[in-house]
Amino acid sequence: MRSKIVITQWVHPEIIDFLSEFSQVIPNQTKKLLPQKKILELCSDAQAVMVFMPDKIDDSFLSKCSELKIVSAALKGYDNFDVQACSSRGIWFSIVPDLLTDPTAELAIGLLINIARNMNIGNQIVKSGQFNGWRPRLYGKGLDGSTVGIIGMGKVGLAIASRLQGFNTRVLFSDPYREIAPVIGNVPLEKVELSTLLSASDFIVVATPYTPSTLHCINDITLKHIRPDAFLINIGRGSCVDEKAVSNALNNNQLAGYAADVFEFEDWARQDRPKTICESLIHSDRTYFTPHLGSAVDQVRYDIAMQAAVNIKDALFGKAPRDAINNPIKAA
Repeated sequence: MRSKIVITQWVHPEIIDFLSEFSQVIPNQTKKLLPQKKILELCSDAQAVMVFMPDKIDDSFLSKCSELKIVSAALKGYDNFDVQACSSRGIWFSIVPDLLTDPTAELAIGLLINIARNMNIGNQIVKSGQFNGWRPRLYGKGLDGSTVGIIGMGKVGLAIASRLQGFNTRVLFSDPYREIAPVIGNVPLEKVELSTLLSASDFIVVATPYTPSTLHCINDITLKHIRPDAFLINIGRGSCVDEKAVSNALNNNQLAGYAADVFEFEDWARQDRPKTICESLIHSDRTYFTPHLGSAVDQVRYDIAMQAAVNIKDALFGKAPRDAINNPIKAA
């Protein structure tokens, strides 16, 4: 019998064609979320499942999917998935580690410039019909010659720092796991303590994954170190920032603006996560948001799904998936 593969979210048709050459593919091409109950029903007799950011797989889910050989995540961050449970049940878990880096870094620069230069408000003025020519208004902050602090100097942090070189910026970073400061364009980045980064930066970019140690690393206390004319940008994970604390800081003029592509309510691994984005952030004229577009480049999303599909093919043909982050054989 041909293996059964479930794909929980929309993918390019070519991905389905690739997998259909050796399996029965059950895709979700509606661009709508499948209920968790439906995903479980489809996976109960499947050998592989391709999962995405909104999905959640834990040990309870896996206990009802006895034939699964691989959970292939079309993403980089995987805190919504119980990798240990996969390992203990002899199931491969793979990610796509590199393809999201560059588009996420590009978006970070876009958010940074947008929020600092009042581009969203300006767009609204023009579209409203109220624009009658130049007026001395919406003066923002330029990126040229500024100091940018990056919290988390992994691959995404490095990609952001690299793109900032063309803006003549000073780049600081804080990352307890990187002991040696990287060099970009013959200029070493400056490693500093988080409190120093927050107080010295014109722009602060959160580029960390969500872990217990990064949960609300931006909070009521750390926000007090930030200058009132500084801007905060989050492209890491939503729960790295306490959204209520940011809202309070904006309302009290302790922060110039906040831009984000990720939000606390998305982090299913948190039992206490909020169910919605903080209302006062939504309605503030000093915030700018995008709906998790970090990797939303058509060719990139194609490449991500194809790499996840190749990981599935590896597992179903008895090979170790090239992007597996566990070893279920040894665990079993």
